[in-house]
Amino acid sequence: MNGADTAFVLISAALVMLMTPGLAFFYGGMVRVKSALNMLMMSFIALGIVSVLYVLFGYSLTFGSDTAGLIGGLEHVGLGGLGADTLTGGDEGIPVFAFVLFQMMFAVLAPALMSGALADRVRFSAWAVFLTLWVSVVYFPVAHWVWAEGGWLFEMGVIDFAGGTAVHINAGIGALAAVLVVGKRIGFPREPMRPHNLPLVLLGAGLLWFGWFGFNAGSALAADGTAANMALNTQVATGAAVLGWLLYERLRHGAFTTLGAASGAIAGLVAITPAGASVNAFGAIAIGLVAGAACSWAVNWKFRLGYDDSLDVVGVHLVGGLVGTLMVGFLATEGGGLTQFGKQALGAFAVMAFTFVVTWLLAKLVDVTMGLRASADDEVTGVDRAFHAETAYDFSQAGTSSAGGTPAPAATRTTPTASEGRKVDA
Repeated sequence: MNGADTAFVLISAALVMLMTPGLAFFYGGMVRVKSALNMLMMSFIALGIVSVLYVLFGYSLTFGSDTAGLIGGLEHVGLGGLGADTLTGGDEGIPVFAFVLFQMMFAVLAPALMSGALADRVRFSAWAVFLTLWVSVVYFPVAHWVWAEGGWLFEMGVIDFAGGTAVHINAGIGALAAVLVVGKRIGFPREPMRPHNLPLVLLGAGLLWFGWFGFNAGSALAADGTAANMALNTQVATGAAVLGWLLYERLRHGAFTTLGAASGAIAGLVAITPAGASVNAFGAIAIGLVAGAACSWAVNWKFRLGYDDSLDVVGVHLVGGLVGTLMVGFLATEGGGLTQFGKQALGAFAVMAFTFVVTWLLAKLVDVTMGLRASADDEVTGVDRAFHAETAYDFSQAGTSSAGGTPAPAATRTTPTASEGRKVDA
């Protein structure tokens, strides 16, 4: 066992785990106040469900013996055949359980990413069932295609170092399919639906940025030069994407917004994920700038095309994942060119086609059998009260003085309205 590499992967797994609570804060600040807790819970429940599923059969379906390049075998159900002394990575590697834990955190994050597209209007129990089905039927097979020996995209030579295709394109196109089944929020797009807590959004973005070093550099599975290059490119591309998003936003809408800065950072992180180990720092800057501007442009698609992606999962994760996956075809320092670009395009669009169709069918199944959409009354009242019997903030104490409990003078309170803050292109 290589102790240094083992420690590096375990720390990286912990960083990736932190990304799911970070995502919860990022999404939670973007929704209306009446949906904040539900948005947090839609991410947190993934930590519970997917962690168990991954041990039961997820690892085996992803990294078990290959079947026709499409799915892993069942020899590792319940982690059977594996032990604390089993190594992965050759004669001097890391314990396989460290690798299982690291990959488990990717599986947790992928469906949690989708939740932002469905904010404000999904029954929590139905989301839990849909999440279970999606990660089992969609994520595990696609992860096998991309990362497992024998997987057809892996064998074809598609570059996806840390999950641009398997995680972000997968979740982005899945979110679009689910949105088309669930439908639009009441009032969309007529009513303004602004973030209720932008500081929370920036906190979540910061946690995601921090955790992403584990997500990207940890995918090297070793504390080596590849991990260092990936970490450097992660930082450079993300910074460039913030600049790209804000520049486009300033030219298009006339302001540099905090929501734009946070969203630009996520766009850059998404785009460099598949590509960072295969490009140099200048390539990372190019990917980040393009991703920031492209995703800033793409978030307005929902207004033009009429689908209600509440928190811009399609515009950021699908488009950002496509930018990184396709650009690495040309910018890879070794083997880049038209041939590699063709492989990247084939891999990306194959995942998009498979995931869209299967996700739509799964969402439709859940909707028909138990009802995926919350009732109109629950949506208007707020899904926090409807499904969790709680509220994010206790406003009943807002009028009480901290000194002696004397009520403060009555004031008019304006309730925040909601979840995008994106300006509509008229």
